[in-house]
Amino acid sequence: MASSLLQEPWMVENGNLKGSSKEIRHGRTAHNMSSSSLRKKSDIKLVSKVPCSLLRQFLANLQEVILGTKLSVLFPAIPLAIIAQCYGFGRPWIFALSLLGLTPLAERVSFLTEQIAYYTGSTVGGLLNATCGNATELIIAIFALSQRKIAVVKYSLLGSVLSNLLLVLGTSLFCGGLANLRNQQKYDRKQADVNCLLLLLALLCNLLPMLFTYAAAPLAAGPTLDLSRANSIVMLIAYFAYLVFQLGTHRQLFEAQEESEDDDVVSEEAPVIGFWSGFAWLVGMTAVISILSEYVVGTIEDASDSWGISVSFLSIILLPIVGNAAEHAGAIIFAFKNKLDISLGVALGSATQISMFVVPLSVIVAWIMGIEMDLNFNLLETGSLALSIIVTAFTLQDGTSHYMKGLVLLLCYVVIGACFFVLKTSPVPNEANVNNVMELESAIGAAFRSA
Repeated sequence: MASSLLQEPWMVENGNLKGSSKEIRHGRTAHNMSSSSLRKKSDIKLVSKVPCSLLRQFLANLQEVILGTKLSVLFPAIPLAIIAQCYGFGRPWIFALSLLGLTPLAERVSFLTEQIAYYTGSTVGGLLNATCGNATELIIAIFALSQRKIAVVKYSLLGSVLSNLLLVLGTSLFCGGLANLRNQQKYDRKQADVNCLLLLLALLCNLLPMLFTYAAAPLAAGPTLDLSRANSIVMLIAYFAYLVFQLGTHRQLFEAQEESEDDDVVSEEAPVIGFWSGFAWLVGMTAVISILSEYVVGTIEDASDSWGISVSFLSIILLPIVGNAAEHAGAIIFAFKNKLDISLGVALGSATQISMFVVPLSVIVAWIMGIEMDLNFNLLETGSLALSIIVTAFTLQDGTSHYMKGLVLLLCYVVIGACFFVLKTSPVPNEANVNNVMELESAIGAAFRSA
């Protein structure tokens, strides 16, 4: 199919492809492989008979981009969400339809970045993937910041990390273990070790501002904000070093093994759309994601009130599950096939990208916008993040897997989800909380002195 497509002049808009098919296959990441599991082959026989070249090109691109995914059935949710917003339908309906519409868009952004990478090379393609891999979370964070909903930003980003570490990885290990009971599942620990180290660094950068808030009590607001901004710069530097490590010096640790072509996985040796078409579709998809993200941020409180569910639960649990369903499903599919390196690359890679790139970038963007967002995710949230990272690191320490490890991670996620489900109010630290801590410390000190 690929060779026949390349014979059409409208499929190559930027001249000759850079490199042979072997070079094109080289360097596909776990994220790319996971997304490809949800794609389906397109039959262009009917489209190729259209006499007008421009119309033929448009219809072929439309078929590849819109109908080239198994999630295409969710695309009608996008116009329905826009219509619901324009005609003033119930805001909870707008929230639900927008979430459903974001699901296929996230997978299509991954597809388009991979298509562009065929022309730009693996390094630039890797940078594109590192930037656009979590575009949905980043755009939602920016819109929430513009409306000064800092709690929604923190909750949604924290939820993405927890979802990748516990839900995605746990489901992958659990399903993979059940599907391969007679075979011991193994994976390369080198990539997992690097990601766990970066996650621990991100945890330290988030933990210190919270501890500093209680240590410096009355004078904590200003210094905590300064510390958070300094830590964010450090995290971005570490993420840049990680990209050099991943795409340059130690690329072989992060390259996914090629899959044999079957009915469920589309093995692509050549691009199916041109460079400029891919770029135009990527810009268009990003614009639609921005519209739906604005709807989600603007209606989340109304959905919370209507459904009787806290904003923290919607942001931490529901938003990441729906928004990242595409890559999550891909990770589980490859775990069934005993390809845990790809599953781990998706789960840990996304968690690292959120923790080390999207979170500190949100702090810097808020700084530029004049909004005082820090890295203090509060005691309950930071504690959940810390325990999740530690449990994940212990789970992956021996390089082997079985279904019990996945079950434990899933149960951890259920417990955290139940915690935020029963939490009806947002535990925002304020002066009263700090004063309570000081009074408690004074009481304990007085008790010791009297003893």
